[in-house]
Amino acid sequence: MRSRLLALLFVLSPAVALAGMPNFLLTELAEQRLEAISFFIAVFLLVSAGVWALWNRLRRDVPRLPRLGYGAALALVFLVGLALQLVLSMIAGGRELMTPGAWEKTGATYQLTQAKLPADAELVSQARRQRLEELRTALWAHAQANGGAFPLNDLGTELPAARWKVLGDSGLHFIYVGGQKADAPSAPLAYEPGLFGKERWVLFTDGELRRMPIGDIHRALALGGAP
Repeated sequence: MRSRLLALLFVLSPAVALAGMPNFLLTELAEQRLEAISFFIAVFLLVSAGVWALWNRLRRDVPRLPRLGYGAALALVFLVGLALQLVLSMIAGGRELMTPGAWEKTGATYQLTQAKLPADAELVSQARRQRLEELRTALWAHAQANGGAFPLNDLGTELPAARWKVLGDSGLHFIYVGGQKADAPSAPLAYEPGLFGKERWVLFTDGELRRMPIGDIHRALALGGAP
C-alpha cells in the first residue's frame, strides 16, 4: 500500500527540467499559422455539424430526402466551399480584366492599388500651368471675337485683371508679348516672371504650353518663334 502511494505521488508530482535538456518551441509565425489552421478546422467541423443537424431535421418533414451522415455532411460542406472559392476567383479575375492595373495581389487576395500622390513641387507646377491655361482660354476667346488678334498689351480692359495674375499672392502678372495673332507662326505669347526661377511655363501663339528655361525663352523671343 505504501509503495503504491509513493508511486502515485511520484507520477502526480511536477517534473523538474534539468539544465541542458532540449526545449523545442515554435516560432511566433508558426504559432500564428497553427492557430489559424486550428480555428479553420474547428469552424469547418462546426459548420458540418450544423448542416448535418439541419438536414436530418428537415428530413423529418420531407421523408423523401436521404439520410445524411456526418461524414457526408463534411464532404458536402467541402464541395460547397470549393465551388464558392471558384466563383470568387472568377469574380476577382473578371474585376482585374475590367480594371487593369487597379488591383494588386496581396497574398491570396487582391486589393486596390494605392494611388501615389504627386509631390508638393509637382502640385505647385500643375497649379501654375492651370493658371496659364485659364489665361489661354481668355486670350483665344478674345482672338475669336477680333479676327484672330490678341490684345495689344496687358494693361487694357479686354481681359479681367485677374486673368493676367500668376499663381500666389505676389500680384505679379504674366510677361505678355502683345501685337500677335492666333494664326501666326508659333512664338512665345505669355510666360511666367522671374518669381518662379529659371524654368517657367510658356504659352505660344499656337496654344501650346511648354515648360522652358529662361534662356530658351529669350532665344525664342529673339528669333520670333519656338526654338
